Amino acid sequence: MQTNDEPLILSLETTTRAGSIALTRGVHVLSTRTGEAQSNHSTDLLTNVRAVLQEAGRVIEDVDLFAVTKGPGSFTGLRIGLATVKSFAATLNRPAIGVPTLYAVALSAGVSDYTLAMLPAGRGEVFGQLLAVDEKGHIRPLTEPVHLPPQRLLESLEQGLELRLAGEGVNLYADLIAAYALQAGISLIGAERDVTPVESFDKRWVLAASNENLAVHVAAYARRLFQSGDKGNPQELQAIYVRASDAELNEQCLEQNKRAG
Repeated sequence: MQTNDEPLILSLETTTRAGSIALTRGVHVLSTRTGEAQSNHSTDLLTNVRAVLQEAGRVIEDVDLFAVTKGPGSFTGLRIGLATVKSFAATLNRPAIGVPTLYAVALSAGVSDYTLAMLPAGRGEVFGQLLAVDEKGHIRPLTEPVHLPPQRLLESLEQGLELRLAGEGVNLYADLIAAYALQAGISLIGAERDVTPVESFDKRWVLAASNENLAVHVAAYARRLFQSGDKGNPQELQAIYVRASDAELNEQCLEQNKRAG
């Protein structure tokens, strides 16, 4: 590891559709790449890693700390990201820290007492979690991550909260959120959508601006954990799935059918 007080961090975010990569030192972002939603992480991840390092004039051996999203999110992307970082860390004898994807989403939306982080989970459902983010970038979970239809996720929230909503799931289901807010008497303020606040409503929700490069925030949170004493043992990296994979669900379904038969 280099002698610089701040570690050179290579962070991978492979759990969303596009994914992203960042190379950072301290608060300085040296290089980034955002993937294509239509591309497979397995085909372009290493190419983008090389491009990020080359742009910053670095090589993989210069990296002091690896960071990666550990879910929830795309099962395939999650496994690829974790396997890649574990391989890098083991080969170079470097630490590696996993960051919950929904934490990175909440951090990207800024300081808030109540941030609902939402990511698409397929089949008309979302991964969601209510989190608090303070001025120092500390994240406090207020609920456990869940996997639900967006309508049910919104209905599960405590009434009267001044919410900030962030993540791909918010963009994907913005119309549903707007309809729910109107019915519930909530003034909705959009960072990117043309949403007119209803002044007569006492409650207010804010739609945070979308952030395509979550890897920068993955690095920021990993840096905080590392400085707080996280040793970054790559063997301890564990995925956060929230729900079973399609293969596991199919296997469970077959088993249930066998029992029923």
